[in-house]
Amino acid sequence: MTVSIGERRHLLTLENPGVPAPDGDGGVTQPWTALQPPQVWAAIVPATARALERVAAGTVLSTASHIVTFRHHPQVTTKTRVTKGLRAADGSLAVGAREFSITGLANPEERGIDLVCVCVEVVP
Repeated sequence: MTVSIGERRHLLTLENPGVPAPDGDGGVTQPWTALQPPQVWAAIVPATARALERVAAGTVLSTASHIVTFRHHPQVTTKTRVTKGLRAADGSLAVGAREFSITGLANPEERGIDLVCVCVEVVP
């Protein structure tokens, strides 16, 4: 699945789970740590049956709402949080911002050029 530079018009922030910290009440909080570089330009398209067949042929997908494509980033995993837009200081999404959870990854032709992520939009 080839995506041109012009189609990568969405600026996304990439974060991985950080080290859990005690919250003072006997539990822990899970902070998020920005990847380096923390932002990438990406293409976001709705996940159609045809697009999913090209990206995830031969695999089992439980759910998918979008396919997100950006330059290959070695730290991106299925635990990476993808945010389009801003977050408030408390970590909540700002008005109009969107969050995606990665359910699957593809490195086309194993060349390390692009990363195609099968995602589900997180609805607050």
